[in-house]
Amino acid sequence: MADKHGAEKHIDDVTGVETTGHEWDGIRELNNPMPRWWLWTFYATIVWGIGYMIAYPAWPMLTEATRGVLGYSSRAEVAKELQAAKAAQTVFVDRIAAAPLPDIIADPELSQFAIAGGAAAFRVNCVQCHGSGAAGSAGFPNLNDDDWIWGGSPDEIYKTIAHGIRFEGDADTHVSEMPAFGDMLQPDEIKQVAAYVVSLTGTPADSGMIEPGKQLFADNCASCHGEDAKGIREMGAPNLADAIWLKGEGEQAVANQIRAPKHGMMPGWLSRLGEPTVKQLAVYVHSLGGGE
Repeated sequence: MADKHGAEKHIDDVTGVETTGHEWDGIRELNNPMPRWWLWTFYATIVWGIGYMIAYPAWPMLTEATRGVLGYSSRAEVAKELQAAKAAQTVFVDRIAAAPLPDIIADPELSQFAIAGGAAAFRVNCVQCHGSGAAGSAGFPNLNDDDWIWGGSPDEIYKTIAHGIRFEGDADTHVSEMPAFGDMLQPDEIKQVAAYVVSLTGTPADSGMIEPGKQLFADNCASCHGEDAKGIREMGAPNLADAIWLKGEGEQAVANQIRAPKHGMMPGWLSRLGEPTVKQLAVYVHSLGGGE
């Protein structure tokens, strides 16, 4: 038997099925037809695809895709879900806005919501300076420890976040400024003060500088940092006797700060984020374990 091209057709002796003409190592390929169920499934997928393109957005154009007769939009679905989530949160947000911070912390449901919301707000607005774990970048405070210049109670944390530190855009911001003692003390005197400060938590290079440094500290620094060097919160002066250093550790770093102090700035977030979010941030920061 020959096909339309004149080539002889081959029929398999065992099955009686025509072969395709392909042969590998004496093995011939049978030309069996596709199963009917497979063909009908294939045709059904074609019909389904055509129907889907008619019903839903499918073909991309220059500025948008075809809309489909059902008018479905994934963007509209997302917007609807976000609106529903926002509506569900409104109840908690309104309660947080109305409640004082101690009441929020005492309420397990509100506290959990505030911590979660504060953590989210922290990741968006605060990690750039304080780090993702709130341990602080170089020159920025660690919020996990117990060293609080302006206080670590929930209300005090709230005030710091709300109004900032040395933030010109807020009249209620925290303000403190250490004078540059490089204009007031001699270089050797600065070294002596640094030696005394380091001696409060460690061992300076020259122990003979401690006593004269202590007297210089009492004359020039105790009015802000206190006679025990543990800081005076109302003055915004840090505790120098807790081995926690913001601007650098060691005698040289302490001497540099005495000579020409660095002053950081933190913006006030109340006008940017609103009171409920600032409250949530305060609860979250307090929950990190370093609060009072």
